[in-house]
Amino acid sequence: MPKRIYIHPDSPCTGEQWMQKIVSFHKLKLTNNVSDRHGFTILNSMHKYQPRFHLICSSELHRLPFAPYRSFAFAETQFVAVTAYQNERITQLKIDHNPFAKGFRESGGGGRSSKKMFVEL
Repeated sequence: MPKRIYIHPDSPCTGEQWMQKIVSFHKLKLTNNVSDRHGFTILNSMHKYQPRFHLICSSELHRLPFAPYRSFAFAETQFVAVTAYQNERITQLKIDHNPFAKGFRESGGGGRSSKKMFVEL
């Protein structure tokens, strides 16, 4: 079992409960800050990642490291973490869907004067 995992807020649930609705990870927070103390998932810019899903059979959170589990990876979920976007459409998606993308906004703390834009993940 990995040292740092994201426990879905709907956990624990039975398989039947998971199948009743879309499983969303919109509450998962990513950062490139290796000193993070908020429990965010730490990524390195320009590194390729393959998310893995661990289904753990346990009714007690403190027993997760010792509980039986199965891991699943889907090739289509691979991605490369970046801190700069070269495509304006991607930048606009970031602005529209990420409330923490302050550096991109016209009124935000970061300027829009340079062609390259940098943000913290």
